[in-house]
Amino acid sequence: MLKIALITNFNIPDKAGAACAVAGRLLREDCEILIPAFNREKLVRMRRHRSDFRYLPLESVYAEANVIIVLGGDGSILEAARRAAQRGTPILGINLGRLGYMTELEMNELELLRGLFNGHYRLERRSMLRVELHAGGELKSFCYALNDAVISNGSVSRIIDLELSENGHPVASYRADGLIVATPTGSTAYSMSAGGAIVDPAVPCFCVTPICPHSFAARPLIFSDRSSLEIRNICAREKMLYLTVDGRMNFELYRNQTVRITKSALETSLVRFKENGFYGKLCQKLRDTHF
Repeated sequence: MLKIALITNFNIPDKAGAACAVAGRLLREDCEILIPAFNREKLVRMRRHRSDFRYLPLESVYAEANVIIVLGGDGSILEAARRAAQRGTPILGINLGRLGYMTELEMNELELLRGLFNGHYRLERRSMLRVELHAGGELKSFCYALNDAVISNGSVSRIIDLELSENGHPVASYRADGLIVATPTGSTAYSMSAGGAIVDPAVPCFCVTPICPHSFAARPLIFSDRSSLEIRNICAREKMLYLTVDGRMNFELYRNQTVRITKSALETSLVRFKENGFYGKLCQKLRDTHF
C-alpha cells in the first residue's frame, strides 16, 4: 500500500478543495493519504475532512510517505524539497500557481495519477546546493537549496562589493546589487530574470549571475558543480549583507564573512509521467503564462 502525503496551504479554500479532489482520485487505488495534523481542524471546519485521511505531525508525514504530492507552485515545491531530499522521498507537483516549471500535472490531468500505482512514471533527479556560512575560518551554519543562494543588501537596493573565488583561486570582484549562485533548476528563476543563462537540469554545473552589475565586464558565469565557490563580503559601506537561500531562509553576512557553496550529496527527486523535454516544457509554460 502506497503512503501518499498531500502538502498544500489548506488555509486557502481553493487549494484545500484541490487537495481533496486529488485525494478522491487517489483513494480509488490501494493507498493511504497522509496530511499534516495541524490541518485537521481546518478541514473539519470546511467540511472537507474524510475518515480516510490519516493526520500526523509534519515530520512524521515526511518520514512515512512514499510519495509527497505538493499542490501549489514552484515555491511550494522548494519548501517541500528540503525535507523530502533528506529522506530520498520523491515529489509530485500539481500546479496551482502561475508558472510551475517544476510541477508535472495540472488539475485537469488527475487521471495520470494512476501511474503511481502501475509504475508508469520515472524519477528525475535534480541537484542541490550545500550553502555554508563561514566566519573567522569557522562554519557558523549551513543549509540546502534546490534553486539558489542570493547575496544582496536585503530590501534596500544599493550597490555592494563581493569577491568570488573558485577552489581557493580568485575569479572576480563585483560591484552590483547582489550575486546569485543557482543550480540548473534555479536557472529559470531569479537568475534568469537577472540575465543569466537557462540551463538544462541534466547539466552538472553552477550558474553565477550578478544582479545589476556596475561594470560592462561583469557577465554570468558557468562553473562545474565539482567546484567549491566562495563569496566574501568585502563591502566597506554596509554593516552587513544578507544571504537568502531559495527565497525562504535568510542569514546575516557581516564584513569578511564568506559563503561557501558546493554540490550537496542530497538530491530532489521529481515524479514525471510525461515525456516532454525540458526546453519544450519551458517554452510551453512561457507561452501559456499571461502577465
